[in-house]
Amino acid sequence: MSIIEELQPIFRSVFEDTGLIVTREMSANDVENWDSLNHITLIVEIELHTGLTLTTEDLMNLANVGDFIDMLESKGFIPNGAG
Repeated sequence: MSIIEELQPIFRSVFEDTGLIVTREMSANDVENWDSLNHITLIVEIELHTGLTLTTEDLMNLANVGDFIDMLESKGFIPNGAG
């Protein structure tokens, strides 16, 4: 399972869109309900899921989901069923 596949249910839940397909190119501009509150909720849910603590510095320069995935990988996150 890829990180995107593992995190997709979290994105769908936070943005209340059961049909949302998460891609590396996706950004906040692509999702109707991606506002500042849902952004924080997404970060918290992903932290809870991955067991990682993400800092403001970690998140500052992320332009899209692909950058976010790369950052999670750099912090050592391995999706369930991988590795």
